[in-house]
Amino acid sequence: MLPLNFYSGNVPSMTKAILYINFAVLATIVNLCSQEITSRVVQNKYELFASIFIGTLAGLLVKYLLDKKYIFNFTSSHLKKDLTTFFLYSLMGVATTIVFWLTEYTFDVWFETKLMRYVGATLGLSIGYIAKYYLDKKYVFIER
Repeated sequence: MLPLNFYSGNVPSMTKAILYINFAVLATIVNLCSQEITSRVVQNKYELFASIFIGTLAGLLVKYLLDKKYIFNFTSSHLKKDLTTFFLYSLMGVATTIVFWLTEYTFDVWFETKLMRYVGATLGLSIGYIAKYYLDKKYVFIER
């Protein structure tokens, strides 16, 4: 993974793509680690859903902060603008999150192993992050 201080001003497209992929990998790791921790804490019939939810929140926060600063070079002049941007970022992630959740859940049901559940999560997140980049670029990180 590239160090965060690698960024300097306008990033060429290829470098930006590499950064985006690295950030997606990092957010995926945060998501899956958060899921595993939640899975160990929640020991009931809601374990799967609780872990997916907590993992999604953790990954969302990490990805938002990194994308905002290093991918879209977006700054907010005030809290309201930042909250609006985060809301839109989250809203754009609804459809992609559904893809991620359905893929992870399907792998969990089909294979009945935590390893394959996480394979499904990784696949779903990968598909979602590709779509999310284009949605964010067009609708979220723009001047209003």
